[in-house]
Amino acid sequence: MDTEAVRALFDRQMRREAPADGPGAVIERVGAVVRQTAAMVGGPGGPGGPGPAGEEMDGGWNGVLWSDLDEHSADAVIAEQIRHFTSLGLEFEWKLYSHDAPHDLARRLTAAGFTPEPPETLMIAEAAGLPADVAVPDGVRLVAVTDAAGVELMAEVHERAFGTDRSHTRERLLAQLAAAPGSVAAAVAMAGDVPVSAARMELPTGTQFAGLWGGGTVPGWRGRGLYRALVAFRTRLAAERGYRYLQVDASSQSRPILRRLGFEELSTTTPYVHTP
Repeated sequence: MDTEAVRALFDRQMRREAPADGPGAVIERVGAVVRQTAAMVGGPGGPGGPGPAGEEMDGGWNGVLWSDLDEHSADAVIAEQIRHFTSLGLEFEWKLYSHDAPHDLARRLTAAGFTPEPPETLMIAEAAGLPADVAVPDGVRLVAVTDAAGVELMAEVHERAFGTDRSHTRERLLAQLAAAPGSVAAAVAMAGDVPVSAARMELPTGTQFAGLWGGGTVPGWRGRGLYRALVAFRTRLAAERGYRYLQVDASSQSRPILRRLGFEELSTTTPYVHTP
């Protein structure tokens, strides 16, 4: 993989020209910034956020996806974004990548009142080079999520895996399945009648990148290959639908697994959160 070329393509398709990531969300290009304002309001998170498989915080995502700043323009643009989201009463995230300019943008965001969350690693692989069939433990089957019952199973996994309420995630996925079912794919690993792992994939239109998000496995089932199996499940779907690349904002837990599967590290990304 030509990592510099793929990173440039990612920046163009998934940041500068990003499609909205859910029903009711609005993408705006305002001067040197691309931002999303979501109809569903929860916490920051959306595309990216800490977790074993790109797990994000609940709610519709509000924030800055891309910026083209220098040392002379940065502070004024930061202040304008704060005014925009604060006027709507919204907490929002500035999704900062390590290759973004100016070099001290992180310091400027902190000085403006943003709080950094744990950094993640932008990892990308070509779907054609990834395993598309990984065995699951005996007695486990992977089931596609297509309706409200499947969404409930996913929410149960996430609440058991992460110990937090996932009502906003449930509402968001239900809205996506109802309004744009082709924009998302999800699966649950079932051990008999019990859901033990789950993950989803975002399929943005007009891009070559499918995004892997929302992975979680309940205690007692970790380390048994379910993460890898769910990556393979989604790899097959992405390839069938014509996506060339798979992208993950990887936590420290998932990064070694993804590296072994063939993902490469292209950048790091840190969510900087501003609360009104």
